[in-house]
Amino acid sequence: MSSVSKFVIILVAAFALAACENPQRYPVSGEECGAEDPVLDVDASMADCMPNI
Repeated sequence: MSSVSKFVIILVAAFALAACENPQRYPVSGEECGAEDPVLDVDASMADCMPNI
C-alpha cells in the first residue's frame, strides 16, 4: 500500500470520527457546553493576525 493511500485512509478516518462528535460537549474534557460559556462569543475576527499599518 502506498504512502499516499495510507494518508488518504487516515484523513478519511479523522473526518469520520470528527463528524460523530457531539456538538453539545467539549471534545477533550467531555464537559457539557452551557448557555453561558464564554467561547460562544468568540468570532473569527478575534483571531485576525493582520498587522495594522
